[in-house]
Amino acid sequence: VQLQASGGGLVQAGGSLRLSCLVSGSAFSRYNMGWLRQAPGKEREFVAGISRGGGMTYYADSVKGRFTISRDNSKNTVNLQMNGLKPEDTAVYYCGAASRGYTSSTLYDYWGQGTLVTVSS
Repeated sequence: VQLQASGGGLVQAGGSLRLSCLVSGSAFSRYNMGWLRQAPGKEREFVAGISRGGGMTYYADSVKGRFTISRDNSKNTVNLQMNGLKPEDTAVYYCGAASRGYTSSTLYDYWGQGTLVTVSS
């Protein structure tokens, strides 16, 4: 499984960004998917996850109500719509694939290269 994230950039506080992740291979619908992030000097943390069929989602408390995860199994993509961005959201964002579960960073088996999101105050 290969994952490629895109869509990061520089945005002012209160702004929005939409991240996308393209997953190669035919087994995309077999995986739960998620987004995680790593800020400078900090450990990687879970942001949002979505079940195989897209019917269930889960968010970290820090982004609940501001971020929305979605997936399109026909296009092998998973997206993260980020609204109301804050400077503390600044991090490298990674998409991941998980065989079992999707609500914790430790559950993800595969990672892609990240995309940098910088939120200025």
